[in-house]
Amino acid sequence: MVNKIKIGDKIIGDNKTFIIAEAGLNHNGDIEIGKKLISKAKESGADAIKFQTYITEKRVVKDSPIFDILKKCELTNDQTKVLFDFAKEEGIIFFSTPFDIESAEFLIDLNVSLIKLASFHVTHHKLIEKVAKSKIPIIMSRGMTNEKELDAAVKIIEKYDCPYALLHCVSSYPLKDEDANLMAINAMKEIYDCPIGYSDHTQNVKVPSMAVAVGASIIEKHFTHDENYECPDGIISANPIDLKKLVDEIRYVEKILGTKKIELLNCEKGTLQYRKISGIDE
Repeated sequence: MVNKIKIGDKIIGDNKTFIIAEAGLNHNGDIEIGKKLISKAKESGADAIKFQTYITEKRVVKDSPIFDILKKCELTNDQTKVLFDFAKEEGIIFFSTPFDIESAEFLIDLNVSLIKLASFHVTHHKLIEKVAKSKIPIIMSRGMTNEKELDAAVKIIEKYDCPYALLHCVSSYPLKDEDANLMAINAMKEIYDCPIGYSDHTQNVKVPSMAVAVGASIIEKHFTHDENYECPDGIISANPIDLKKLVDEIRYVEKILGTKKIELLNCEKGTLQYRKISGIDE
């Protein structure tokens, strides 16, 4: 039996796909843009919105080519608290990815409903342990990770009896459709006793919809409030119209998938009268 995670009135791992709008760094450090991302994600039908929480100097070295971008997009704890409260007012789940122990401690103290561990941190056992000890449910991506590395990370989470879900992910930006390797979702479902989802880096909404058909119960898609707004992850981000389309397509796929029950369906009842029964008119 696959474990389920209850977050408010949402159940991750149930028949309804949990859809995450990945705001990431697309606010450019602007708190008002952060609020717009939250409002637009809610309007588009997402269940949750995810940001990033970090101290730039602890994330990359100062001569890194992305240091200035990260510094520009770094949110203070006070700003993150403002967004957390705003999301609560909007009625959408707020959570974030910590990139260092101090940031993880802040999110734990903030009492977020979920914590995301990025693909980069599957081998960062101290960070995994810090979050797992809190027992706040974890969603962890597995980009670049082999089965042995993922097993080791999961073992730490399970040691502290922390609820968790895993996301298949390919760490290529942007990701070509043919490199999505969606069959890994089924492989992960056979190995791990937890909800399995998919974190998408393609430039469309087709692949994440297909991931639901394959068996993903969580979809994470990068998101921007405006396709014309220049932001770090714009090339792989859905705008509000695209995100709404993705949500609608996923809900349609869910209807097509139906249930796992082998039984007479209502739509078949009219045809039942023509069924042959052994021993009659033979």
